[in-house]
Amino acid sequence: MDKTQLAASPELTQGLGLTLMIGCGLVFLVMAYVIKSKLVRNTHDFIISNRRIGLGFGVGAIVSVWTWAMAVMMSSAMTFQWGLSGLFWFVVPNGFAIMAVIPLAKALRRRMPAGYTISQFIHNRFEQSRVASGVVTVTMIFGILLEILINLKGTAVVMSTVFTIDWRLATLLTVFVVLAYSYFGGLWTSVMTGTVNTWMITVPSAIVVVAVFGLIDGGATTVFNKVAEDPAKLSVMNWDAAAGFGITLAFGLLAATVADQTFWQKVWAIRPNQVGRAFLWSGVLFYPIPICFGALGLVGIAYGLTPADVGGDIVAVGPYIVSHIGLPVILIVAYVLAILAACYSTIDGASSALSSIVAVDIVKRYAPKTSESKLFYITKLSMLAGGIVAAIIVLSGADFTSLVLTTYALKTSVLMPLVLSILWPRTNTLGFVGGIVASIAIGMTLRGLYGELVGTISIVAISAAVVIIAGLASSRSFDMGELGVKRAINLEG
Repeated sequence: MDKTQLAASPELTQGLGLTLMIGCGLVFLVMAYVIKSKLVRNTHDFIISNRRIGLGFGVGAIVSVWTWAMAVMMSSAMTFQWGLSGLFWFVVPNGFAIMAVIPLAKALRRRMPAGYTISQFIHNRFEQSRVASGVVTVTMIFGILLEILINLKGTAVVMSTVFTIDWRLATLLTVFVVLAYSYFGGLWTSVMTGTVNTWMITVPSAIVVVAVFGLIDGGATTVFNKVAEDPAKLSVMNWDAAAGFGITLAFGLLAATVADQTFWQKVWAIRPNQVGRAFLWSGVLFYPIPICFGALGLVGIAYGLTPADVGGDIVAVGPYIVSHIGLPVILIVAYVLAILAACYSTIDGASSALSSIVAVDIVKRYAPKTSESKLFYITKLSMLAGGIVAAIIVLSGADFTSLVLTTYALKTSVLMPLVLSILWPRTNTLGFVGGIVASIAIGMTLRGLYGELVGTISIVAISAAVVIIAGLASSRSFDMGELGVKRAINLEG
């Protein structure tokens, strides 16, 4: 096996790539228009789907927003960089992170059944504290923007690698396509198109990976024999991989679900008796996806590829293998559609989450007399604004892996304060806000000086310690039963 054997398929034209991008968008646009006419009457329907999402659509929606560019591309990249340790540290925490939401989701759905956002919970939990809710609102918005731009970046990498489309054009086209259909139906559109996207991700990924190994003489045996030339690549518990990204990613993944409005929006939108089951099955069904895509990283190692061969960014190793190994064009198209489905659905879901934050935590909190018609349009326009801001950041040329790890480091600062605020009644405003601020100020500084591992552990430890110390220093204890009787924001019109 040698990388000189790899060559791009001449049939992968820019026109084909653009057709796939636009074609997906048009199909989802038609779906969105039908959804809007049947199910969306007001802002409440737009951002919470009237709390009517069942188990099937719930699982599809959760899997689709969690299977973002990171899952389908970074799994290959980390396997390519670290071998089986990279695949292990990427896959294992991923499904668990979804299931970790279950006890928190059940607790909040029971105590605050009419909720919309996690920032709204914090506002009520800390006695209408605008400081506490403001910190969470800003953090959530920033995290959502990073999610959108990461998936814009992922789409750009795939389309530029497979079809040589200029990555800037791919970025702008993705923003236009996704936001065009998301604008109409909000969460209902995200849920239904996301369920379709889940099928587009899972089935093609399995077929394509099997086909890739089938084109190699000796198949998986040959690949593993080549990878075994570096014994560290076949070690599942390589400490360098754990320290280099694994532990940071594990905490980041927990933070990415627990401290992300994209998932809390689903918690309050899914029918109460299906919340736990939806997140459980989503975590279980997610696992095969990164395993399939991650296997392409082993193929990259076996062929002796280097980062320079794939354009300098190792997240391109999966698309490079698929488009250069000699697969039939139909299978390459299936792979690209799987990537587009993953990126589109996450951008769509994040945009929908952003709209709920704007409606509930900004407009209705600071301008409660805003009319329903005006609120509806502001909510929709916030999705467009978020996409534009994210696109501008992507066009600056930021590195994909750095974006992911930075996003998770910042989200990790919210993880322990948020968990403790749900589970520990003695958590107070000073501890909550102080924990987040101190962990960002100190932990991110340590991260810059000593690397990902030290920075992540510091962020978790500092945020938790500040919350606990402040709680123990105060004799006050919050009655969680009060959440259900506090004045709720009503968007049903």
